Amino acid sequence: MQFLVNGWILLLVYTVGWLLVVNKTGSHWFIARATALAGLTGVLVSIIAAVAGAQLTGVSPDRLGLVAALLVSLLGWVIINYSSRYLAGDLQQRRFVRAMLFTLMSVSLLLLSQDLLTIALAWTGTSIGLHYLLTHYPDRKAAQIVAHKKFLVSRLAEICLVVALSLIYQSTGTLWLDELGAYLADRESLPASLHWAAALIALAAILKTAQLPLHGWLIQVMEAPTPVSALLHAGVVNMGGFVLIRLAELISLAPAAQLILVIAGSTTAVLASLVMMTRISIKVRLAWSTCAQMGFMLLEIGLGLYELALLHLVAHSLYKAHAFLSAGGSVETARSRDFFAHRGAAQPPYWYGVAAVLSGLLVAAAMLPWRAVMPELELPLAALVIVALGLAPLLWLEEGRTPWSMLRGTVMVLALTQLYLVWHLAFTSVVPPASAATTAVTVWVLMSFITLYSIQSWLRCHPQGVLARTLYPWAYSGFYLDETFTRLTFRIWPARLSPVQAQTQVNRRSIAQGDPS
Repeated sequence: MQFLVNGWILLLVYTVGWLLVVNKTGSHWFIARATALAGLTGVLVSIIAAVAGAQLTGVSPDRLGLVAALLVSLLGWVIINYSSRYLAGDLQQRRFVRAMLFTLMSVSLLLLSQDLLTIALAWTGTSIGLHYLLTHYPDRKAAQIVAHKKFLVSRLAEICLVVALSLIYQSTGTLWLDELGAYLADRESLPASLHWAAALIALAAILKTAQLPLHGWLIQVMEAPTPVSALLHAGVVNMGGFVLIRLAELISLAPAAQLILVIAGSTTAVLASLVMMTRISIKVRLAWSTCAQMGFMLLEIGLGLYELALLHLVAHSLYKAHAFLSAGGSVETARSRDFFAHRGAAQPPYWYGVAAVLSGLLVAAAMLPWRAVMPELELPLAALVIVALGLAPLLWLEEGRTPWSMLRGTVMVLALTQLYLVWHLAFTSVVPPASAATTAVTVWVLMSFITLYSIQSWLRCHPQGVLARTLYPWAYSGFYLDETFTRLTFRIWPARLSPVQAQTQVNRRSIAQGDPS
């Protein structure tokens, strides 16, 4: 019963499907689609069993694991069905299906396991499966170089994990999450070894979630098939946040780890958000958006806002899967929203400050009915500011500040705030309660968000101003961070390319035409 209630059926289904494809039994796409459907059905049955039968059997369901398993099984079902059409006629379809099912199997093991060693091994397996997906087209030079960059970053993260797990086992004598939670339950502080372990785990998550300046591989994976981009941005890159939420009790007692997450996450969120607005390619904009959103998620975890981070993880996964799978049709309908482009008549600068203050007041007003029913409901100031500034653009009213547009923006802010509070309460029972961040960390976060909002607002009002002209070259170049990292790492461990891969397409065409020069 525990196997069913905790969702392990998903891992079983993906494992069987992968083995059947490896053994070349039957049609690989039929097996993949059947596996994805069976996995989604199995997770739904597990959730029903957890709700209906957990109290009768005494089995305590892993709520966090079930939420993540439902998300992954849904994404897996959608992406596999999309891939079967997208790759029609491709000569390497069976290889793709094997790598896709292996990656989903590894992700499922990571989500459902309660043992840190198994989680680390599954995380490595996820990286290996993704490597095969990223190099699906072996003759593409860019794909090989990007996969090599990701390989280096992932191995650095795994070195951090190995050292961290060794320190945890040395200090507690266990790597099981429930036993580690019992060890941490009555403690107000950690020994030095566990502080180092928490910091190394935070560093591993930063590496795995493509935070600046180690973000280049995430931005440059567009040579891979679109379903791979959807899987990477909607699921795999989020695993760093999931592991940190799993270890919330440890992270909450490690101020150094929280500070690392807040500084890295806030810096990445601000810079990547500015870079994203200079891009015209839909998929590249989405990649920079993922980089920024991962920064926001790590920042939330560093603040101890675990329910907000889980909500962010789920919402971002669903949005990015849809955005990448529909990217082909987005080109015709998407409008440029960058802050550096000329947009005609600019709105008065003061209006953006009014919108921010008004959004904050609306968010506070939306909480009043909840406070009357649930007096214990508490949201940290940082969370309220994040929500208010995130919803403030709904009041910018690009079509004009008419009474109707003002009413519409107000209704949207109130409705989205209510939706956020519903999900906040739903996830409160799934993750540990929020921990209080220090005043200095809270001030840093507030200043980061206010600075980002102010820069964006100013650039919208003055798209041809001095700030825009000065900032644009730097933002367009990604602040030159990836180039520095690439030169350093490739000097130590260069990518090995075949003679065909090392040639440019122009040179290959010349050779094919008999011109060796």
